[in-house]
Amino acid sequence: MAKTGLEVLKERGFISQCTDMDALQKLMDNERVTFYVGVDPTGKSLHIGHMVPFFAMHHLQKAGHRPIAVVGGGTSMIGDPSGKSDMRKMLTIEQIRENAASLKDQLGKIIDFGEGKALMVNNYDWLGPLNYLEFLRDIGIHFSVNRMLSFESYKQRLEKGLNFIEFNYQLLQSYDFLKLHQDHGCKMQMGGDDQWGNIVAGMELIRRVEGAEAEAYGLTFPLVTRADGKKMGKTEKGAVFLDPEMFSPYEFFQYWRNVADADVGKFLKFFTFLEMDEIAELESLEGSEINKAKERLAYEQTKIIHGKEEADKALEAAKAAFTSGGGAGAMDRDAIPSVDVPVTEIEAGIGIMDLFARTGLCGSRGEARRLVQQGGARVNEVQIKDINAVIGADSVEDGEILLKAGKKRYFRVVVGS
Repeated sequence: MAKTGLEVLKERGFISQCTDMDALQKLMDNERVTFYVGVDPTGKSLHIGHMVPFFAMHHLQKAGHRPIAVVGGGTSMIGDPSGKSDMRKMLTIEQIRENAASLKDQLGKIIDFGEGKALMVNNYDWLGPLNYLEFLRDIGIHFSVNRMLSFESYKQRLEKGLNFIEFNYQLLQSYDFLKLHQDHGCKMQMGGDDQWGNIVAGMELIRRVEGAEAEAYGLTFPLVTRADGKKMGKTEKGAVFLDPEMFSPYEFFQYWRNVADADVGKFLKFFTFLEMDEIAELESLEGSEINKAKERLAYEQTKIIHGKEEADKALEAAKAAFTSGGGAGAMDRDAIPSVDVPVTEIEAGIGIMDLFARTGLCGSRGEARRLVQQGGARVNEVQIKDINAVIGADSVEDGEILLKAGKKRYFRVVVGS
């Protein structure tokens, strides 16, 4: 017998809190439930830290339920204080619209937005035209300031200062839930644990406006961290973005390939569509064999986000680079991230520390200095130990220079005209 959507989420570790699990399970056993996840388009790309709710959305859609992805064109103009220590930077309406268009393409790789399936809506469509006085009268009256301040997200911000515009965010997100409930029959909101207060407030608003019998539920997911306690999806270069122009498919593959052993099983459950039996087999691998599980995780994630062709290229390059018989000549060079540098700069010579810092293999000249001093820097597979070394035209081979940091990370310097 096929598992229900909630059973799939439970066994894969998605569920942290639910407002009424028994009632929600009964509802989802008996009807196709419409549910939503929201994301504010504060940048042109999502990063993998955003993705847990959308992978959960995929599993519920596969089980027959109807997702709504809400792009927060309206709420982005305010900024959610939840989980933030500082106020979010304000964006223009035009920036928000451009970002929203990019996010739809990225989410479409995980959610099926085909006709009659998932919906994508922009909350600016109903928040933008709101009359402020009417909104306060009709919606604001249902909110208790004391109740709002009891939620952890506001408690944290009160220590640094919470301004009035951010204080309105919970009202707007709650109104989203009400509007989706009224217009699309939406009965559940999902999000990260830091959204618990906003989700509960939306449920309460629905019941006050529509009646105590109105069906509305909330489900949250654990905030995913790495085994070392650091935030998921962060690297020396910054966030692991889904946009290939901001974070190349090869680097994306390498991020997953290099996760800690202790994270492999958890990430396979969260970030791939592999069946649990196969995940259990991969989780059971020990010692050096765990690298097979890491490689599978990296391949599956890259295939989902960047497509099979890019995943194949990244896997081929990684195997060539990391096996004993592989070297620079064996790799698919196009799969390795690159930077264009004018030939005039190369002819003039670039210091080894400046070159490594510029390519992103090192976050700074200081980091590059340490890499060179520790013997981890190579140019065209030749180890460089002199921090004062200058890389010039004599290092160009077939129009490029291949840099290597440590045992696994490569970068190409493509010499332009």
